[in-house]
Parts: sequence; C-alpha cells; structure tokens
Amino acid sequence: MTATAPPFGPPPSVPAIRRPLAAAGLLAALLGVVFGLLLAVAGPASAHAALTGSDPQDGAVVATAPKQVTLTFSEQVAVDKGSIRILDPNGKRADTEAAPLDLHSGSTVKYGVALHTGLPDGTYTVAWQAVSADSHPVSGAFTFSIGAPSETTVALPDNEAGGGLVGTLYGIARYAAYTGFIVLAGGAAFVLACWQRGAGARPLQRLVVRGWLTLTVATLAMLLLRNPYTGSGKLADAFDLDGLQAVLDTKPGAALVSRLLLLGASALFIAVLFGAYAKREDEREKKDLTFGLAAGGTVIAAGIAGTWALAEHASTGIQPGIAMPVDVLHLLAVATWLGGLAALLVALYRTPDVTPDAVRRFSRIAFCAVLVVVATGIYQSWRQLGSWSALTGTGYGQLLLVKVGLVAVLVGVASFSRRWTGRLAAGGGAVTETRAAETGAEAGAETGAGAGAETGAGAGMEADVATASSSGDSTAQDPARADPARAAQLARQKAAVATAEKKRVRDADPDRSGLRRSVLAEVGVAVALLAVTTILTSTEPGRTEEEAARASNAAAAPAVSGPVNLTLPFDTGGQNGKGTVRMDIDPGRTGTNALHLWIEDSQGKAMDVPEVKLALTLKSKDIGPLPVVPVRLTEGHWTSSGLQIPMAGDWTVAATVRTSDIDQTTVDKNVKIG
Repeated sequence: MTATAPPFGPPPSVPAIRRPLAAAGLLAALLGVVFGLLLAVAGPASAHAALTGSDPQDGAVVATAPKQVTLTFSEQVAVDKGSIRILDPNGKRADTEAAPLDLHSGSTVKYGVALHTGLPDGTYTVAWQAVSADSHPVSGAFTFSIGAPSETTVALPDNEAGGGLVGTLYGIARYAAYTGFIVLAGGAAFVLACWQRGAGARPLQRLVVRGWLTLTVATLAMLLLRNPYTGSGKLADAFDLDGLQAVLDTKPGAALVSRLLLLGASALFIAVLFGAYAKREDEREKKDLTFGLAAGGTVIAAGIAGTWALAEHASTGIQPGIAMPVDVLHLLAVATWLGGLAALLVALYRTPDVTPDAVRRFSRIAFCAVLVVVATGIYQSWRQLGSWSALTGTGYGQLLLVKVGLVAVLVGVASFSRRWTGRLAAGGGAVTETRAAETGAEAGAETGAGAGAETGAGAGMEADVATASSSGDSTAQDPARADPARAAQLARQKAAVATAEKKRVRDADPDRSGLRRSVLAEVGVAVALLAVTTILTSTEPGRTEEEAARASNAAAAPAVSGPVNLTLPFDTGGQNGKGTVRMDIDPGRTGTNALHLWIEDSQGKAMDVPEVKLALTLKSKDIGPLPVVPVRLTEGHWTSSGLQIPMAGDWTVAATVRTSDIDQTTVDKNVKIG
C-alpha cells in the first residue's frame, strides 16, 4: 500500500525559524527607532515660500493709517480673495475684502490689500495664508499699530497651514505615493531587466500590483484632501465639490489628475507584463515584446515621476528648466534601486528558482542607479541649500545630513550584498537548484503562495496515482481512491511535504541565506530613507530660510545702538541768524521716542527763536515727511515726548528754524534709526 502522508509537512528546524524571526525583529526595532526619531523632530510641514517683507513691518508704529498693506514673498504664491485679512483691534475687517492686488516688479513677488479710510488708532493684525509654487501651504500673522499700540481682541494663530489631522493624513498619503511608485516602477524594471521568468511568479505579480494600488489610492486621497490641506484644515471639506473643482484648476490638482491618467496606462502595462509576456515562449517574440514593454514602461514611469517634478520642488526656485528633468531622473533612479531591492527580497524569500544571474544583473543595475542618485542628489542639494552654512544651520540641511547618512549606510550594506552575490554566482545557487530539483517539488512552487494549494494538489494527485500504478494497487485495495475529498487531502499533504522539503534545501544554502539577510537589511534602511525624504520634501529649503532670516534681521535689527545725536548748523540770513540745532532722539529705535532740541547762537549760548519745526522722511519706503512740532520748555530748549518712528531705516531729519518774521531756513541730515 501507498504510505499515507502525515497531515502536515515536517516541521522546520529551530535555527531555520529563529534566523528569520531574529532578522525580522531587528528590522522592526530599527524602523521603530527611526520613525520615532522622525516623529519626535518633525513639526508641522513648513512651506517653501517665505514672507520676506511687509509694509508696514511687523511691530511698526505709523503716524497715519496707510492706504494699503503689502506682503513680499521669496517665491511665487497663489492667493485668493480671503488670503490676506486685516483685522482692527476689535477683530473686524479693516480691509476692503477685495482680491489682493498683484504688485510684482521684476523678480519681486508682492501683493497688497487696500484698507478702509479713516481707520482709528490702535493695533491691527495682518493674517495671511497662501499656497507656494511648490504646492505647499504657507501662512502667518503679524501686527502693526496706527498712532500708538493698543490692546487687541484678535488672537494670532498658533498653528501653521497644512497641520492638524488633515496635514497628518496628507503626509501619510505622500509617503504612500512615493512608496507605491518605487515598488511599481522598480518591481517592473526588475522583472524586465533582471529576471524575465519572474513575470510568471505570483509573489512578484502581487508586489507590483500592490504598488500600483497603493499609488492609485494615495493619489486619490491627496486629491480629496488637497482642498482642506491648503484651506480650512477641516476633514469634512474633503468632500466639498466646489473645493474639489477649485483644486482641479490649480497646478498640483492638474498634476494629480495627470498621475491618475498615467496609472490607467500603467494598468494596461501590468496586464501585458504578467499576462501575454509571462506566457510567451518564443524567444524572438519575447525579445521584441521585452523591448516594447521596456520603452513603454519607461515613458509611463517618467510621466508619473514628472507629476512630482511639475508641481513641487523642481518647478520653482532657480534653474527650473534644468531642475525638473533632473528631478525626474532622480526619482527613476531611486525607483530602480529601491524598488528593485524590494522585488529581489520577495524573490529570495518567496520564489524557489531566482537565479544567480538575475541577482548579478540587478547588482550591476543598482550600482549604476546609485551613481545617478548621487549625481542628481548633489545638484538638488546645491539648488536647495545655496551655502555651506545652510547645511548645518537650517532644518532642511540637518535633515539632508540624515538622508546622506542613511544613503551611506545603505551603500555599505549593499557592499555586503554584492559579496554574497559573487559567492552565490560562484556555485552556491546552482547547487541549491540541483538539490531542490531532486526533491520533485517543482510543481506548483513557481506560482507562489496564492496558487500553491491548487497546483500542489494536482502535483500530489499525479504523484499518488503514479505510485499506485507502480505498486499494482487498485481502487478496491485503497478505499481512499474512491473518495475524491480524501484524494484531494492526500494531494495537499504531499504538496506541503514537497514544498517544505524544497524550502529546507533552499534555506540550507548559506550563500543564499546571507544574501537574503543583507537584502532585508537594505530594504529596512530604504524604508527609513524614504521616510526622511518625504519629510524633507515638506521642509522649507535652506536657501529660502536663510534669505527670509536675513530679510527679517535687516528689518528688525536696530541700525544704531542708543540715543541718536544730531548737530545741524543753520543761517537764516538775517541779523543774528546764525546758530546751531542740537537734537537728541531717545531711545533712537522704532516706536515711541522722546525728542529734545536745543538752539544755540554762534557763541554757543542758548538762543530763543519764534518758531522751530521738524519733519522725518524715509525715502526708501516713501514714508513721510512726518511732521513734528516740539514744545518750548525754556529759552533755547524744545521737546516732544511722542515722536513715532514707524520702522528702522535711513531717515532724513529736517529742521526748520525761523529767527524773525521773514527770516527762516531748513537744514537736514540723514541718520540711521533702528
């Protein structure tokens, strides 16, 4: 009689179980630590446009109400009717609520909003929100005062645009989109360029299809979340049809829709790759189809990568004409490298017959991809940083250093994989395949885990029938032959035993096991690298951050430390018309200052004059002249305790002295007041 197979295959050895579990545990621990650190240091997403100036400036005190408020940005931004709001001390709108005026001049990006006339004195709040040219929202607020500062009921927002739950979900969708693209493009490239027989392997098919599904779902999620992400921040607005229509009219919305259309074309590519191509036997026809799929797949992958380049980093800033194709090339190289790693890992763990030649081909392709990644990454880093100081002095530069460190670790681990690849190609893989073939378990294994039971059942049935025929058994001698359910159970048991034996033989190969562990470590570092990259794309570039900081410091830093002292000689032309005006402005900074003025004759003695007036003008900002009428205290001494300096700059101080009914003169002098 034919021996009955046990209900389960032979248990694998304890070391065979412990090694994968230990590797998986170390990988999980590494990823947990990396993601924990990233979440700990990552704040709300900072947009890439920055406010570099305003008129009035933050904290400025102006003598009279301006006709409009202007904002200057570091790069192009999209604004609408409610993007810039001016609120009075009671929280009511002080602007006309019209669309911002486009005040661009050359490369200067400036917008203005008109104010109502007759605004009362007090502190006013400027709240603004826009979308930068690289698709990220930017917002902020500041105050200025008319006449003198006052209390205000307006609370400045403490959260940035793009934060909160919607910002978190949008960030997750961005990460998923990058991951899906890398797995989709890299997995397909691995099959076409490295292991064409893998087109019929179910695990690789599932990997690429899941990459496509991930990218498609993430793109749809980003399209729905785009409106609340750049606007209200409320999750319910994701289903606002008017808001969705507005998103479709923007450059990021058009890029997301284009990505969805390209994903439709990629679905056809996947169907051919894992359908007609996998079943093609004729070598010449398969070679022609390989060329067609490679060309078409490259065009589709470049198009999908272009949807990022056209709407994000590369589309704005310096040299966009060079930066966009470089960004596409960078994404394609990353997908070839990291996506191929993921496909190789699946092939090593889930398929029994991946060849050493396939591993060696991927090693060469990955090496070339790394060179492209490094070259394009250097250009992108220069473009976004602009200086060595930004590398350590900005958040973008610090994250970039973390990314460079992870790339170095990844390349170091890859060197071990290349060693294992060389050893595997020297003979280890061939021995494993020979020993595995001797187990007679090839049937059903190529189709992967999903179809293993059905194919294995057929293989087990054939083996069972063959055994029965050779031993002369009949259905009458073995009642199980008459029971189809029992026969199917026996077939599944035999297939499980054969598969377990083949896996045992495969895992016993030290070269293959070493390669699996090193590739697993590479994939783990790659996952962390992708997380850092996603955060990096949502961080303000170092070049922009330093420019904004310089503009802010130039506006806020006092030009002169301490009181301002002036001496202005004058001559009205009449009798006793010569003298000197001495002036002290204390503390000599923006805001309220105390003015003391002394007039002395040519002998240096106090001189009484009928009238003295002052005027301050800031020509660079078209402010003034601001009149000042000092009050006489004693002979030759005048004062004013409410002199308002609205902002720092190079001011022209003009003094008009009248020594008689008909004799007067005006003298002026430039002085820096901070």
